[in-house]
Amino acid sequence: MNSTKQKRQKTGRRLKFTNDDLWGYIFIAAAMIIFCVFTLYPVFSAIYTSFFNYKPFGSEFVGLKNYVDTLKYSKFNLFYKAAGNTLIYTVIVVPLSLLLSFAIAVMIMPFKKKTQSVFKAMYYLPGIASGVALSVVWLYDSSPDGIFNRILGVFGIPAQNWLSSTKTSMLSLIIMALLSSHGVRIITYIAALLGIDNSYFEAAELDGATFFQKVRYIVWPLVKPTTLFLLVTGVIGSFQVFMNAYMMTGGGPDNSTTMIGLLIYNNAFVYGKYGLACAQAILLAIAIAIMSLFQFRLMGVDVEY
Repeated sequence: MNSTKQKRQKTGRRLKFTNDDLWGYIFIAAAMIIFCVFTLYPVFSAIYTSFFNYKPFGSEFVGLKNYVDTLKYSKFNLFYKAAGNTLIYTVIVVPLSLLLSFAIAVMIMPFKKKTQSVFKAMYYLPGIASGVALSVVWLYDSSPDGIFNRILGVFGIPAQNWLSSTKTSMLSLIIMALLSSHGVRIITYIAALLGIDNSYFEAAELDGATFFQKVRYIVWPLVKPTTLFLLVTGVIGSFQVFMNAYMMTGGGPDNSTTMIGLLIYNNAFVYGKYGLACAQAILLAIAIAIMSLFQFRLMGVDVEY
């Protein structure tokens, strides 16, 4: 009885609201308000709007019609084409980006710290530039007089209409993504590599391991948590890609570069179908959640955080 009473008294002290608790809530109040206003409220508002044929004055409740129209297969339904384009973009860009970033990080590691900082700054600078500015540069590079066609001209290959052909428009977006978005991943990988104990490499050298054997059996397994993190965030970013397609091609030609993000934008702000756009955004969020869960189940079995 006495022990139970003492436990209740201790629990009561723990649940007692103190001045320290008040200051803690005050400090997180700004972040919580911003989260609720700019994240939580828009999510619930999108879910609510997805059940309506939304109009500024007098919305009409349509139930699941927007979801049915989105998932109903027909040759006029762009959702499946946009989903296919997004999937192709993701399957190519995300793995290649991770491999390139990892390889560059490994090559930077042998240099001194000052030299490493120079390389990290060089790769990170494009990441802080405006997406619009980068797209304008790539638009020029992909033009008939751009650098891509000049390189082809050196090898005697005819100039290509990179952004106006269904055969090369998606390739242009993929090349842009692969050559201009490695900064954060490289720095993240370098941070993970710096955390590996040198004793592993010393033991490997005593056993006569080659450079590639060290990378395969020591480095790659030990940076697996970092790879999983970058893979999940990379897939999320690729499923939400919008700026590149909007600025470079506008989704054309013949919707060959229409991504789900661009389709949602067009439905909402070009055609005024806000309910349909919200339904597609919710379905996109569900797809991203399923993909993230699948990646954690597939790669996170032996990963410790």
